[in-house]
Amino acid sequence: MWQLNQSLDGGQGAAVPAPSATGLQDRFARRFGYLRLSLTEVCNFRCSYCLPDGYRPADGKRPGFLGRDELLRVARAFVALGTTKIRLTGGEPSLRRDLTEIIADLAALPQAPRLALTTNGYRLQAQAAAWRQAGLAQLNVSIDSLDPREFALITGDSRLPQILDGLEAAWAAGFGTIKVNTVLLKGLNDHALGNFLAWIRDKPIQLRFIELMQTGQRQAYFDRHHLDGTALLASLLNQGWQPVPRGVDDGPAQVLRHPDYVGELGFILPYSPDFCASCNRLRVSASGQLHLCLFGDGGIDLRDLLQADAQQADLMRRLQQALQHKARAHRLHQGNAGVREHLASIGG
Repeated sequence: MWQLNQSLDGGQGAAVPAPSATGLQDRFARRFGYLRLSLTEVCNFRCSYCLPDGYRPADGKRPGFLGRDELLRVARAFVALGTTKIRLTGGEPSLRRDLTEIIADLAALPQAPRLALTTNGYRLQAQAAAWRQAGLAQLNVSIDSLDPREFALITGDSRLPQILDGLEAAWAAGFGTIKVNTVLLKGLNDHALGNFLAWIRDKPIQLRFIELMQTGQRQAYFDRHHLDGTALLASLLNQGWQPVPRGVDDGPAQVLRHPDYVGELGFILPYSPDFCASCNRLRVSASGQLHLCLFGDGGIDLRDLLQADAQQADLMRRLQQALQHKARAHRLHQGNAGVREHLASIGG
């Protein structure tokens, strides 16, 4: 874990300049306008690739996640430094009872960022309209199979019909294209491409295939179920799917469109060459740690600077200087997943 508190906040280290107008930029001239803000590590699903035994607090301690005021201060600092998109993640963020209020808090910020939410969808049917009214602009829903039995096998949950009804409720509430995340799993859902394509033919869905990523607790699972997504991507390009240019605040997905389909396809392929060259996103965990990479070796504590509005300038300085430690790329190709035990700990 890096010991940056003293050197980055102007306390006992060298004098720190005021936040510059350059915003959030690293040594490699990459600019970061996209924040993934985790609200909780807790999840109520038991996905086989993430938390097959369910969520368990570290050391058995009751977790202390960021409160509304702390979350707002994080978001305000990022927005002041040029962030234009904030994605609320988990765990499962809808487990927080104050999720709607958090969305409204962030939507009320001056120069409000585009707000997105990644969810397993179990509360979508009941809450989609409230989230939309509060200011949520975009939804990502995790659906790893369209077959109820297969879905239950992968996720440990049997609520696929309710989640699909939730998509209908979200469209009725005014959400446009909904992104659906599907982790590619060899031997589990890799046979179902035809069903997925039929599903998006007449629906405003961007179906995003995510290549399984290595984590510390799931090495044997990774070895058994990892599927290289580049072959599937190449096959679809040969079938008339066309690549779409990436937007400024878009994530890492390579998006494809086809004239015969209302829906789109996306591919997130972390093992592809130069995956990190276009990185534009930073992560703050539910406990207030800044993570420069999903697969980095540690986090930088922000929580001591989230207790009062008067600390905002110091918080912005810490964010800017921390970025000078960001590596050029992850080390997944060398079999090094950093300290990440599972993706629920940081929101993926």
